[in-house]
Amino acid sequence: MVTEQTQKRTMASKLADSVRDDIVNGTHAPGARLNLSSLSKQYQAGINPLREALSRLSTTGFITAEDQRGFRVSEISRKELIDTQRIRIELECLALREAITNGGVVWEGEIIAAHHRMSRIQNTPEGSRLALDPDWETAHSDFHFTLLSGCKSEWLMLFISTLFECSTRYRKAVVLSEGKSIHRNVTKEHQDLMDSVLDKDADKACELLSQHFNETTQFILASMDKLENQAVKHP
Repeated sequence: MVTEQTQKRTMASKLADSVRDDIVNGTHAPGARLNLSSLSKQYQAGINPLREALSRLSTTGFITAEDQRGFRVSEISRKELIDTQRIRIELECLALREAITNGGVVWEGEIIAAHHRMSRIQNTPEGSRLALDPDWETAHSDFHFTLLSGCKSEWLMLFISTLFECSTRYRKAVVLSEGKSIHRNVTKEHQDLMDSVLDKDADKACELLSQHFNETTQFILASMDKLENQAVKHP
């Protein structure tokens, strides 16, 4: 029997997922105030489950709860970006080493299939601004998590998933603000990463994965500097 309390928890969970996705994708900009009345209309939900959903998200770092003032989308900062990317590299390399050790032929086939789906989108004109292409974002996420799918630690994968979303939020915020995509050979980066994983070369795979993330970090930091300088010149 489904109780009223269970239904409320289920609604709050769904709302938390929806709001988090919209924060990651830039629908709710960094620093934006989250008005419960407006959100209630946007998500067609009651105030109470919305408040519970936002309270849950305030424990993840995506939302900041302000005493007596409600909720606000957490700001982005260089310090947080550098810190989360550093931890993400360490955790994903740990998971990748375990996946390479445990992964078999089926896992290898899944990696090749995920890479193929991503590459087909990446090589189309529609995929030129990849960070704003939802199909590519899905395929990109699937590829990275398929690489790690041989890891058996649920806690490790939970932390990695949160950090992945945090990284995506930063990347989307920069692309939306500047109106341009990352100019680098992402196709080759993914190909080389896949090849090293299929060759069972854990050291090389982790080195390439670290470089892949660091390239993104440097791009975002440079873009944040540029946007900040523009704001100073044109307040």
